[in-house]
Parts: sequence; structure tokens; C-alpha cells
Amino acid sequence: MQFKWNYEPQTPERRAAAKELADKIGMSPVMADLLIKRGIRTESAAKRFFRPMLNELIDPFLMNDMDIAVDRLNDAMGRKERIMVYGDYDVDGCTAVALVYKFLQQFYSNIEYYIPDRYEEGYGISHKGIDYAKQQDVRLIIVLDCGIKAIEEIAYAKSLGIDFIICDHHVPDDDLPPAVAILNPKREDSTYPFKHLCGCGVGFKFMQAFAKNNGIPFSRLIPLLDFCAVSIAADIVPVTGENRILAFHGLKQLNQSPSTGLKAIIEICGLTGRELTMSDIVFKIGPRINASGRVQNGTEAVDLLVERDITQALTEAARINKLNEQRKDIDKQMTEEANSIVEKLESQKHHAAIVLYDENWKKGVVGIVASRLTELYYRPTVVLTRSGDLATGSARSIAGYDIYDAVKNCRDLLENFGGHTYAVGLSLKIENIPEFRRRFQQYVSSHILPEQTEATMDIDMEIDFKDITKKLLSDLKKLAPHGPNNPKPLFCTRNVYDYGTSKVVGRQQEHIKLELVDSKSSNVINGIAFGQSASARYIKSKRSFDIAYTIEENIYKRGDVQLQIEGIRPSEE
Repeated sequence: MQFKWNYEPQTPERRAAAKELADKIGMSPVMADLLIKRGIRTESAAKRFFRPMLNELIDPFLMNDMDIAVDRLNDAMGRKERIMVYGDYDVDGCTAVALVYKFLQQFYSNIEYYIPDRYEEGYGISHKGIDYAKQQDVRLIIVLDCGIKAIEEIAYAKSLGIDFIICDHHVPDDDLPPAVAILNPKREDSTYPFKHLCGCGVGFKFMQAFAKNNGIPFSRLIPLLDFCAVSIAADIVPVTGENRILAFHGLKQLNQSPSTGLKAIIEICGLTGRELTMSDIVFKIGPRINASGRVQNGTEAVDLLVERDITQALTEAARINKLNEQRKDIDKQMTEEANSIVEKLESQKHHAAIVLYDENWKKGVVGIVASRLTELYYRPTVVLTRSGDLATGSARSIAGYDIYDAVKNCRDLLENFGGHTYAVGLSLKIENIPEFRRRFQQYVSSHILPEQTEATMDIDMEIDFKDITKKLLSDLKKLAPHGPNNPKPLFCTRNVYDYGTSKVVGRQQEHIKLELVDSKSSNVINGIAFGQSASARYIKSKRSFDIAYTIEENIYKRGDVQLQIEGIRPSEE
């Protein structure tokens, strides 16, 4: 995919502001300019950004229904009622269940957890899960990362004498389920100051409120923050505000003293002994937790996350690792099939969105395939497969376009749907697929802006190789953790040349290992360009080219600088 490079050159005013801030905080003007672009203009704001404090977390009782939720949980424990912690089968749901279950289990033993089977029960609260809870004499269900649309299911549970506390972060409908308490910062009547918590984050706030109400020291919650970091990274929520505090301290916990289950996953990923980042969670840890729910049952992931014995945890992590390998094979095969269909379907080529259906695709990986196709074709994408009598699947969006609105516009054709701006799950009758495709594509076509249809790369700053120092690398680390609304800074340098030693590498010769010089200094900089071997011939031609990149630490040579090159183009462009 070809990216358009977006770059706003520094104005004299911005340059002066960056120099003034740089002098105050003792950092380079490059670093100061990055802070200003993030809305941080004073020394005190910079200090708060670099050192997020746990005492700056928002009072959990500002969330609607929190006092009701805590009272109901206290009552259940006081009456020795059986409690079930119920969650979705993805990373956010599994970490949320593990966090709430592990915390409450320290104070209460009459408690269990439940993850619905993706293939037998589908997304969210199921009748099967409620019936099982009734058999176990459960009187209270705490549901995490789902439930906000389960009006009929929760009414059914209520008729059986089972109460629900919902901890969700997905967009609610106008009508809310008849739960005892609904904790969701996206409620229309929400008074909570931060709207972007993930499901695990809402669960954490519930436990924070429970601890505060019962005189339990906050320090008892800190060992569970690693689950929050994993969830925030994997669920791709904005890493700002309260999420930044939770992710910052969660990463610290993950690096210094991870829970036994996460420690086993870290070992199985080959990440032991290095400083873990949000990228490690997104590309290594998260997919392994997800694989359990995608290929078999998410309960296995929670079993691992709450495990206390390291030997048993390593055995379970190895099993989940094998499931992840299976998931990758299925994912690759389905993406190739979907690609070939898109290439053949002339009717799809001229549309602003893609809608694909194949009854033989595996339900657990349609979301991944939708994400791959969105990246490849840079269009909002819906991928559907058959599940019983219905078509079910996932929708994924491009930067800046709200796919939830597009799906919601077709709600009269749907049996169920839910999600947020960039990702939606949905189900519909198979006979409704053609009309859904027509309406969905028509809606996207009429609402998407021209600038949203072009893949762009937002460059933070143009610098020269002489600006790239170990000190700058050290300073850049202070901007972490990264994610939506706080991405890794992307730099560009113009007129660079191959030093003569760049070469194609990788099992399929798909990457380029580079040694580069620019036109303004004699500095030789190492870089890696993943999946960009098509540019190798031009690079070796001794002509100049421009690069867009992030500045990384070489994991094999600690302290050394390496560029991760995201874009390469001839200088004359």
C-alpha cells in the first residue's frame, strides 16, 4: 500500500516555543516540539506526562451506579451468595475476568468464573451461561467487557433470581438492560470524566471502589495492573488520561513482577530479559491470549492468567502457544482466500467499503481477516461467515471513520450488533446479506470524507541524522507507553543514501536491513524496513531517497540506536 506523507513544517513560532520549553525541561528542541504537538506546553505538564501518578486516578464513585454496584457486591458477600465473574473471550474480557476474580478471591471463596464458547454460545451473555449459573446456585453475576445490549438475556436471568452488575465500555443502545448496576463510561447520562476505559479498566475501577469502601489498601490492587496494561494495548483504546496512568504502571508491573500466568506467556514468547513495551503486548502476548478463544475456548486463557504455580502455567502457556500457531495458519489461509475474492469481485472494487461472506470461514478469525483487508485495501471492511442459521462476523475501520455508525444505520437488517468506532461485531439472517452489503456500502460511500479514503502517514518532524543520538533515544522513551492518541513519534529524513551494505533479509526475503548515510553528516545509521523488499533495487541504485521512521533501541545491542523504517520513497517525489 502506498502512503501519502503528511507533514507540517515547523513555523518560527513553534520553533521558538520548542526552544523555550526545551531549556526549561533540559531536553532537546526535538523532544520539546513533540510535547507541544501533544498539547504539553509547560514544565509542570511535562513532568506530569513523564511521571503519571496512581494518586491521580479518578475517584471510581464518580461513575454512575458505582455505589449501587459496591453495595450489591457487599450484600452478596455478606449473605455468602455464589458469585460468577463472566466475561468476553477476547484479551480485554479474559484479563478483566482474571483481574476481578483474582482480587475478590483473596477475600471471598464462593466465587467462580465463566467464559462463553465462541462457537456454541456466541458473543456476550448467553442463555446457556445463565442456565449454568442457575444450576450452580449463582445469585450475582459480574459481567465484564460485554452485556450492555443483553436486555432480553438479563431479563431472563432476573426471572430466575439472578442479579447482574454490568462492567462494559461498548456503546449502549437507548434502552439499557434491567441490571442492578451498569458501569459504563459511555452511557449517555455518564458523569465519569474519562470515556475511553477498556472493559478491564472498568473492572479495575469497580475493584478500586470496592477496596475503598471496605478499607482495603490500594496497594493490594497494584499487582493486578499488569492485566490493565495488556488489555489497554490489545484493545487499542486511547493511551491518554486515566488509560495512560494504568498502562504506565501496568507496564512497570509487567516488567518487574508479572503475574504467574503472564510470566509464563512472556517466557513462551521469548521476551524474558528485555524491557517489554506496548508493541510486545500487541504482537506477542495479546495474540496468544486471544488464540484460546479464537480456536477453542477462552476459559483456557483465564485458567492460565489466574494460575499461581509456574510449572503448571508454563504447561498451559505452551498449549496456548500451539493454538496461536493454528490460528496463524487459519488466518493466513482465510486472508489469501479473501484477497482472491476481492481481486475477482469487480462489484467490490468501485465501492468505498468491502463486505465478504463465506460460510466455510472460521468464526474465530474473521476479525483478524477484516483487519488485514482493511490494511491492504484501506477501506472499511466487514467479513462474515455462517454460524448456525445466521451470518456472523466482524467489521473493521480505517483511521477517522466511525464504522459503528455505518453498521447501526443497517440495524433493521441485523439480529445483533455491538462495538465501538473502529470495530463492530454483528449477526444477521443469511438472506439479508445482499441488502446489508448494498446499504452498508451506500452509507459508507455517502459519509466517508475524501481525505479518509487515502492511506496517510503523519510525520511528526523532519530531522537529520546528526540529531539522532543516544540522548534523544533516552528522552523518547519517556513518551511511552504508546498507542492511539499517543503514537510513537514518526520522523523523516530526506536525501539519504545506501552506505553500500544494505541487504534483503528474512525467510522469504521480504525485509531490508539497511545501513544509511544522509547528505548532511557522515553518521552511519542502522535500520530495518519490514515487508519493504520491493524498494531494495532502488536503494542499491545509489540514488537518494527519503525515509519515514521511528527511533528504536537495538534489542541485541542495548543502548544502540536503530531506525524502524515505515516508508521509503525516491527523493524526487
